[in-house]
Amino acid sequence: MRLLTNKRLFLFLIFASIYLIYSFAFAADTTAGESSQTGGHVGPILNILLELIIILLAAKLGGDLFERFHQPAVLGELVIGMLVGNLHLIGFNLFSTFGHDLTLEILAELGVIILLFEVGLESTVKDMMKVGLASFMVAIFGVVAPFFLGWGVGYFFLPHESIYVHIFIGATLTATSVGITARVLKDIGKIQTREAKIILGAAVIDDILGLVILAVVAGIITAVSSGGEGISSIAILWIIVKAILFIVGAIVVGVFVLPHFFKAAFRLKVKGVFLSVCLLICFAMSYLAGMIGLAPIVGAFAAGLILEEVHFKDFRERDVHSIQELISPIATFLVPIFFVRMGMLVDLTTFTQVEILGFATVMTIVAILGKQVCSLAIFDKSTNRIAIGLGMIPRGEVGLIFAGIGAKLMLDGHAVISKSTYSAVVIMVIITTLVTPPLLKISMLREDKNAAKSAQQ
Repeated sequence: MRLLTNKRLFLFLIFASIYLIYSFAFAADTTAGESSQTGGHVGPILNILLELIIILLAAKLGGDLFERFHQPAVLGELVIGMLVGNLHLIGFNLFSTFGHDLTLEILAELGVIILLFEVGLESTVKDMMKVGLASFMVAIFGVVAPFFLGWGVGYFFLPHESIYVHIFIGATLTATSVGITARVLKDIGKIQTREAKIILGAAVIDDILGLVILAVVAGIITAVSSGGEGISSIAILWIIVKAILFIVGAIVVGVFVLPHFFKAAFRLKVKGVFLSVCLLICFAMSYLAGMIGLAPIVGAFAAGLILEEVHFKDFRERDVHSIQELISPIATFLVPIFFVRMGMLVDLTTFTQVEILGFATVMTIVAILGKQVCSLAIFDKSTNRIAIGLGMIPRGEVGLIFAGIGAKLMLDGHAVISKSTYSAVVIMVIITTLVTPPLLKISMLREDKNAAKSAQQ
């Protein structure tokens, strides 16, 4: 009976939302007409407010629907964005400009910076140093294999494209969204197992390697695009060195500079200093990364990585909230804008093309098999190697971030990640995210059953 009530409530919310959207749309058209007659001074802000109302409402409805089926909310935000962004196919054109609105694009960019900052905050430099040889080897295998497999798939399905496009597709497959895996492990009470520690430890290295690869590949493509010719080996080497030096430099700053910086900031008594200082570090690192030719998200991740509890213990004694708790409301506002907008950029008409579906299918198979290579890095027979490989499968938000960057990179006058390729990547992200929870649960719980049978015998 309670489930029935929940369903009725959800249906009521959907119909109420549809009514509100049409009401807002009618009001927007009316206001636009009135503002054009009165000089148009209030038009832009009202349009932005309407876009935020619709996107945040859609994000929460989509996220709630998917969580009811025990799936990540991010998938609901992505799928609802795909639906909203393609309503023009049935003649409803109100939202057709949302995906290309400059203000929404900037808010989405801020959202992904905050998201990577949060991901970095989940780990520390000490955690990275403690992962052990097993986690390190799992991360190496889990990056190298998908990269070259993705490169090969790109070459096979897009033979007319540049080699740099094939390389970027390979880079897109290197990422792992370990947050989904961590949630599954918590749900089944396996977060403290050896397999869980190896997966979560490998994820730290995996994120860093993936972002370095992204920085290098994006840097090479940018250099080739601006130069109009090939790029020398020395130039490629310099891009690689620059990316590594940035990460190492960030760690050095975190160890030697940040403690003094926070001590100086602690003297300020104004409200909200702690949050402001942490955001300042995040944005400063993102800005520096962008200035030296790397993706700003590399700087945001590095900023989160170097912020450790010991640096701001004085603030923690003054304030009861951690940096994760303070950042959470900002992320709640900005991050869904990114995912809904990423969904809006998907052209559903490409799903009717057999070659695109074939490309997406093979890419998904390669993405799954590539991470199974991780099991080869585990030599301990008592460890569930299959579970480790399964835990590294989901691409989630990180794969979308890579694809979004590729959609903005230009090479020979067109985007590195075209609309059709972007759609294929989105399909891959959705499938790898959906299949991981049930497969990982089966693998981990089967191990318990086998151990119980062995004990009885």
